[in-house]
Amino acid sequence: MELQLIQNKIFEIRGQRVMLDYNLAELYEVETRALKQAVKRNIKRFPPDFMFELTKSEWQELITICDNLPQNLKFSPALPFAFTEQGVAMLSSVLRSPQAIEVNISIMRAFVILRQYALGYAELNRKLEEFMIETNMQFSDIYQALTELASQKEQENKPRRRIGFTVKQEEE
Repeated sequence: MELQLIQNKIFEIRGQRVMLDYNLAELYEVETRALKQAVKRNIKRFPPDFMFELTKSEWQELITICDNLPQNLKFSPALPFAFTEQGVAMLSSVLRSPQAIEVNISIMRAFVILRQYALGYAELNRKLEEFMIETNMQFSDIYQALTELASQKEQENKPRRRIGFTVKQEEE
């Protein structure tokens, strides 16, 4: 299973990376209805940090943001379930087909790669902030020095004696 395909189906909702039930059903090659039924039959395996149902406003926002949702899904009265990484792992115990196991392994790999990207991004962001602070301090020092030079120049607007060798011309 191509990891990029899975990564495109991972959304951030309520500050968590999640996959929606219809995407998982498509990957597992089962009907969304069957996936939801299996989850409802085993609801104790899915605490709120594993799976939650989207609110109407969250669903409307997701519909507006994502243009690659199927048309029939956009107008469905049922609100989708969102599964966190742990919830997706728990789905493998509910859906026991060989396809489900294979897909589940691919999904776990995709979540791991996204986590690595996030950690790399955080490290890069930290280094960028350090660089900005260092350069801002340097520019601040340069600006201060230039300001001091400009104020000294204003104070010294009196005529200055020329520097260098001068030859007195004899009067004729």
